[in-house]
Amino acid sequence: MTTYRQPGLVLTDHTFTVPLDHAQPAGERIELYGREAVATARAGEQLPWLVYLEGGPGFGARRLTGTQAWLGRAVQDYRVLLLDQRGAGRSTPLNRQTLPLRGGPKEQADFLALFRADSIVRDCEAIRPQLTGGAPWTVLGQSFGGFCTVHYLSTAPEGLATALITGGLPALDGHPDDVYRAAYPRMERKNQAHYARYPQDVERARRIAGHLAEHRTELPGGYRLTPEAFQSLGILLGLGNGSHQLHYLLENAFVRTPAGRTLSDAFLEGVLGVLSFASHPLYALLHEACYAQGDRPTAWAAERVRAEFGRFDAAAALDGDGPLLFTGETVHPWHFDVDPSLRPLKRTAELLAARSGWSALYDQGRLSANEVPTAAVVYHDDLYVETAHSMRTARAIRGLRTWVTDEFEHDGVRVSGARVLDRLLALARDDA
Repeated sequence: MTTYRQPGLVLTDHTFTVPLDHAQPAGERIELYGREAVATARAGEQLPWLVYLEGGPGFGARRLTGTQAWLGRAVQDYRVLLLDQRGAGRSTPLNRQTLPLRGGPKEQADFLALFRADSIVRDCEAIRPQLTGGAPWTVLGQSFGGFCTVHYLSTAPEGLATALITGGLPALDGHPDDVYRAAYPRMERKNQAHYARYPQDVERARRIAGHLAEHRTELPGGYRLTPEAFQSLGILLGLGNGSHQLHYLLENAFVRTPAGRTLSDAFLEGVLGVLSFASHPLYALLHEACYAQGDRPTAWAAERVRAEFGRFDAAAALDGDGPLLFTGETVHPWHFDVDPSLRPLKRTAELLAARSGWSALYDQGRLSANEVPTAAVVYHDDLYVETAHSMRTARAIRGLRTWVTDEFEHDGVRVSGARVLDRLLALARDDA
């Protein structure tokens, strides 16, 4: 273990090994990484543990500096483990470079099926005794990390002292089709709000999409920017300052050159930073699979359901006079054509989309008998998670206390300082 310091914190690197397939504990093992954080003034104390599960799938725990965001509040009471979930960050990272070690697309797809919430929770239970001596710990789950937390409550509640969920109460029994049928109207509302704030962006977005339809455009590194890929910038609209980020990106899209107006290098570089999956390819590969349960395949749900919402058709928008609608947290087959970090994984993605026989993720019977103090913040009209689905799940978990707010977007736990975590702790402790 390596220990070092940042302002206000003592940090320690931990490496663990866990079974690749927890159903075969004597089989192949993989490596997990976690960063322990404790307040400098409390480093020598015996403190309860809090494990943080990042959103995703496919993101390592956020690299905070010092006591940024919620971490400053957490270390007042806890020793914190910032866990890189399997396949992400420093935990056996998976991407176009490493996945071929598993074999061809079929072997890769079979391997990736072991990287969902069920395996992540079993990883947590495997490492918990090493850190806590067997005592239960608190879990803070953000977004997909909240999905993992609900699975934790369903399968191993004995490992939990408290469960805290931020923007991550999933539908318990919905197919991805249901998720996206709820998502596209929500995306449209976010577009309407953006264009109401920045009406000048209506024409800007149409002009950019029109240029992309007529000119083959590649971002640095070879990402092909099509009108549909450009629409994916709508993922920004789920963040607290995302509408403003999108506006500033669009306002400097074009420059005059000797050959005429064209998209600027600065614009293309900025777009790449938002759209590339190079740092989180598991998000694209497993995004729909993180909802999958039972024998029905996901079958590119976001793409199929999009066809039911004609207003999101870029070509139709350009042929008419309506606004171009940006999309949000959706993954499509064409992502594996336009993004060079995903192209070698296209067949693997197709096999995952066709896969059936997914294990159940949630046990509604156990959730209805829950005894773990649990609190969740639901961001009203969250772009990434349907509020109605979250509230239905909240009612299904015995004793769960909710805080529903439109003060924050999906990133509230990060941008609110201590406020969101402080409120959740008060709810879970029955102090609010």
